[in-house]
Amino acid sequence: MKSVITALLAAAMFLGAVSTGFGLPKVNDLLKKLDDLQTVRGDTSAKINLTQNKQGQLPKAYEFVNYRRDALDAFLMVITAPDLEKGNGYLKVGDDMWLYRRNTRTFQHINRDESIEGTDAKAGDFERRKLADLYTAATNADGSEKISEEMLGKVPVYKIDLIEKVNDVTYPRQVYWVERDTTLPRKVQSYSLSGALMQTGYYFKYTIIDGKYYLINGMFVDEFEGLTVSNVMKNGVQTTVTNKENKTILSISDISTKPVDPAVFTKAYLENLSK
Repeated sequence: MKSVITALLAAAMFLGAVSTGFGLPKVNDLLKKLDDLQTVRGDTSAKINLTQNKQGQLPKAYEFVNYRRDALDAFLMVITAPDLEKGNGYLKVGDDMWLYRRNTRTFQHINRDESIEGTDAKAGDFERRKLADLYTAATNADGSEKISEEMLGKVPVYKIDLIEKVNDVTYPRQVYWVERDTTLPRKVQSYSLSGALMQTGYYFKYTIIDGKYYLINGMFVDEFEGLTVSNVMKNGVQTTVTNKENKTILSISDISTKPVDPAVFTKAYLENLSK
């Protein structure tokens, strides 16, 4: 889900796709455009709702208040619901990331692959890292870049296949579907080192604030666990049906671009919330 949940939470998107005017654009140019679109010059805050659906379990709903300051490479996520988790939080400043537990008033240093409250979101999905620094284009046998023009439903998109160029990424391979006219991400598939499809992200709805696009509704499907296979009869023919039962629904509201107090991005702020 890397960079896509970043887009979910704070990515300001401007109109205008990268194009050479002749044939397909260069993948690195598209990545730089995506990076530029996702760079927020000021602060942002928003309310985030995550609903986790897992096989054989009742849905779990979480509410967060999220603050971002990309100039410091900093974010803070504070859980506001349910009551049992209220006051817990995730803080990142620079290269350091912590999980705070209210009941013990302790901070635990975590890695970017830490799950957010057992959902399909990872801690690293919320940090601001540039795609162009992390990934490069996968290539075909003839050395050409893996990029193509496709239709995602009724939406014309570029499909781009990316592989890691640094080791510390959540997923070593990702495939993006981005709108040709806006460069807005619409779908992302994430793969493990062995080539297994781990997760698919869908980006359904954006809103415009101050002339910029912000994603406000998406869904993330766990492609690795929670996949059930059954045989059913359709029109007298036995058919194999797969059902992906593990998924996270995300919605974002109350987006603000007002300045955030610098004290918010500190351990002391989280500790004071517990008093």
